[in-house]
Amino acid sequence: MTRSTTTLRIAILGGGIGGLAAAAFLRRAGLACTVYEQAPRLEAVGAGLVVAPNAARLLRRLGVLDGFARRAVRLDVGWEFRRWEDGRVLSSEDLAGACERLYGEHTYTAHRADLLDAIGAAVEPGTVQLGRRCTRVDLDPARPVLHFDDGRAVEADVVVGADGVHSVVRAAAADAVPARSSGLCAFRALVPAERAPDFARRRSQTLWIGPDHHLVHYPVSAGELVNLVAFAPAGDRSVESWTATATVEEFLAEFAGWDARLVDLIRAAGTPGRWALLERPALPRWSEGPVTLLGDAAHPMFPFFAQGAAQAVEDAAVLARCLAARADDPARALRDYETERIPRTTRLQEASRGRAQVNHLPDGPEQRARDSSFAATDALVASGWIYDHDPEAHVAPAS
Repeated sequence: MTRSTTTLRIAILGGGIGGLAAAAFLRRAGLACTVYEQAPRLEAVGAGLVVAPNAARLLRRLGVLDGFARRAVRLDVGWEFRRWEDGRVLSSEDLAGACERLYGEHTYTAHRADLLDAIGAAVEPGTVQLGRRCTRVDLDPARPVLHFDDGRAVEADVVVGADGVHSVVRAAAADAVPARSSGLCAFRALVPAERAPDFARRRSQTLWIGPDHHLVHYPVSAGELVNLVAFAPAGDRSVESWTATATVEEFLAEFAGWDARLVDLIRAAGTPGRWALLERPALPRWSEGPVTLLGDAAHPMFPFFAQGAAQAVEDAAVLARCLAARADDPARALRDYETERIPRTTRLQEASRGRAQVNHLPDGPEQRARDSSFAATDALVASGWIYDHDPEAHVAPAS
């Protein structure tokens, strides 16, 4: 049966950044959809994120970059690496002078909620249904059926699982690959700018690296807050949850002996979140017929290249173009989508995994060689394969 773009019923599970980006790009391509979000209201869980040029150019195409930039922080310095014990700068990127020249856009840091709000402005009003928790997706011979915890069921022509690392849709769309411990945990906190040391308020994404640990900080929310996220050995911690917490004392104990300025920043953080980083191998496929995955549901990755949100936005742009180009054959459209996206996201998953080993080297010959390589490499140019990528240039335009 041939379906027009106006009658194709597209259901998106998850109203986070990936789900709303999919809805926004589908609207841009002339396709309607419904987003089902289990939370009673749209609010971003988590704290800060980085919007690099590959994501910024897509926000511009949605018409929301200017609004986003009013609350985001445009960085002057990115990937500034510092030594753990004394803060000595090992390398840094000149974003103010080179980022736009190289890649056509700036790099921003932002609170996750501000990015969610910006993308939401491009979504058709009435698209999102709140308080709708999906418990199961059935691959009915005719079309997929979504089952919700209130007993209701919804049929769709296309189902997109943008429902995160604990995706319900994954079981219907791909082989379930169990998560395994990475041996790492993350601490996360937001520090009010007035309580943060001067060095942490700079428009810089700063990484302090040391044995078995590293810590990142940058300003968000128009400079009103400093986002702080740190990585340490997990020990026996295995909870993977944005809501799990630790104490400031536990946080400080992990970074005992580090530069005193960094210790002061941790002291200012208040109660930090803490959760285990679980490792999931890259999926060889994301789709089964008219059911597919997007964002963390498809390719959860360690945050060491700060590309999780950006890759979800890229997914959304490609998905919309593929569906618009083949609205009469959604299953083929989804195969095109995953064929285009899997090689890139798999490469980023693998690169992010390897970054932990590089950042966490113990002091010694390998660490000194790493530090020398940082100083000798233009990291902004070396990251061109990430930032220069235009996903829409690789996909046939919607007909």
